[in-house]
Amino acid sequence: MAQLVDRLHIRNFCIIAHIDHGKSTLADRVLEYTHTLSERDMVEQVLDSMDIERERGITIKAQAVRVLYTALDGQTYQLNLIDTPGHVDFTYEVSRSLAACEGAVLVVDASQGVEAQTLANATLAINAGLDIIPLINKIDLPAADIERARAEIEEGLALPADDAILASAKTGAGVPELLEAIIQRVRPPAGTAEQTLRALIFDSYFDPYRGVVALVRVIEGRLVRGQRTSLMATGALTQVEEVGVRRPANEAVDSLTAGEVGYLITGLKDPRVVKVGDTVTLAKNGAREPLPGYRDIKPMVFTGLYPLDGDQYEALREALAKLTLNDPALVYEPETSHALGFGFRVGLLGLLHLEVVKERLEREFNLELLATSPSVEYHVYTTQGPMLSLHTPQDLPDTSSIDRIEEPFLAVTILIPPDYVGAVMELSISRRGVFQTMQYLSPKTVEMKWRIPLSELILDFFDQLKSRTRGYATLDYEFSSYEPADLVRLDILLAGKPVDALSFILPREKAYERGNALTTKLKEIIPRQLFEVPIQAAVGGRILARTTVKARRKDVLAKCYGGDITRKRKLLEKQKAGKKRMKSIGNVEVPQEAFMALLRIDN
Repeated sequence: MAQLVDRLHIRNFCIIAHIDHGKSTLADRVLEYTHTLSERDMVEQVLDSMDIERERGITIKAQAVRVLYTALDGQTYQLNLIDTPGHVDFTYEVSRSLAACEGAVLVVDASQGVEAQTLANATLAINAGLDIIPLINKIDLPAADIERARAEIEEGLALPADDAILASAKTGAGVPELLEAIIQRVRPPAGTAEQTLRALIFDSYFDPYRGVVALVRVIEGRLVRGQRTSLMATGALTQVEEVGVRRPANEAVDSLTAGEVGYLITGLKDPRVVKVGDTVTLAKNGAREPLPGYRDIKPMVFTGLYPLDGDQYEALREALAKLTLNDPALVYEPETSHALGFGFRVGLLGLLHLEVVKERLEREFNLELLATSPSVEYHVYTTQGPMLSLHTPQDLPDTSSIDRIEEPFLAVTILIPPDYVGAVMELSISRRGVFQTMQYLSPKTVEMKWRIPLSELILDFFDQLKSRTRGYATLDYEFSSYEPADLVRLDILLAGKPVDALSFILPREKAYERGNALTTKLKEIIPRQLFEVPIQAAVGGRILARTTVKARRKDVLAKCYGGDITRKRKLLEKQKAGKKRMKSIGNVEVPQEAFMALLRIDN
């Protein structure tokens, strides 16, 4: 049973940073210093509950925890800490977590300084009107340059850094100063318990025994067990089965009042009706206006997931159904490929989300999967019909009926040392990037802004960026708009028949280069048949490139030790006629290993 705390003694804050700047380790030290967990229960990255999060050192799901801290003024304060994801794929979740807080601790690595997602998350926090406390982390490292980090915070983020907290999340240095700064510099929540209930859902997960559990921040009013409530975006009605706080284990309480953060067990069994960013209010005489900022999460990247063993298709269907319970951003639908068999077309938030989902499916459900080359959603405007949203090249209509095709563009921010400006210019222009602005955040850091098609970014742009800048570049992006582009569908034909898994939508000027590379590679990996197999790359009815897999020939003259030439010619003609007949009725089987090799190269 949690004790009631005066609203003026509540502080809600989150920790934001670039990937690997020490957010989760800092959260560990806060839990340790406030004795929220005993030493026996402490592990590294306490709030990162998934194995993948701990192994990769990233936060995928937002987590909330309540700690009690007795400040130097002798008062006990309730601190609600929200640990947010750091990767750009989860920007919407970060924005909702920020909406649940009044303050943010902005962590900057003393050795690396301000990076792309530091800038993006700081901008989100500033726009949300949060009280921001800069914290320079990893001051114990030999490469730490505290003054440079201060200068970049002031020049790049326009935040005062004279009173930035100097800390080491590894050793715990600076944590007492941070907690005091939160008490002094983060304002208490503004809502009151007497107002009509409005609570923000900033994350949710599925419990197989209790149903959907929503993490909520009560903005106004009081959330009490047994209340009849409504979710304003979806219209779902539910009775509150339990409310509680996380310390970090769930701890039931009688109610959550304005300003408090906790969890709500809805009893609902369908996670799709409990959406991040939705507003909880009373079913009767509830609030008229929802809290601002809600939007539906739309997948940005699509890929085909196929089991290597066809017998695992049903197991894959069940695994995806279970995964979507705890990951509402994941969408999927059945898909059939002549080459790969039965599988699913899966929509995801980005490439990291794709990697995490594929790895979880393989690990947690013992599946062996093949992922096709990722694609994006195109808007196709036809001459006579409505606009079509396409996720696969096979759905692209005939070119004669297409008015125009639009593809998604991203607003991309790249931070680099000045020495690598030319390399980034060359790479971005080769990927159809449109230059926007460039400015020096400090003598050692340049910020470049581009507009780049998403389809160019999801192949190997990030790897190329890192290799061309020796690992110094950092990248952040957000969706900008859909824009017209001269796009075509490239088909690969084997013996005149198209292979659906090897079709791509790409810019017309890149069709020949890609087609030539694919046909050349396919010639190496497709086994020879008893008849000649032409491999062609085509756009519409036009063949752009061709190679041929030579036929495997049997030596029919081996039994002829001499004799008339007409006998040998007769045997050769008979073989030639047989091969011609075989070519007209034969099918070329592309081995799965060939697709795996080809898709790896394409990625």
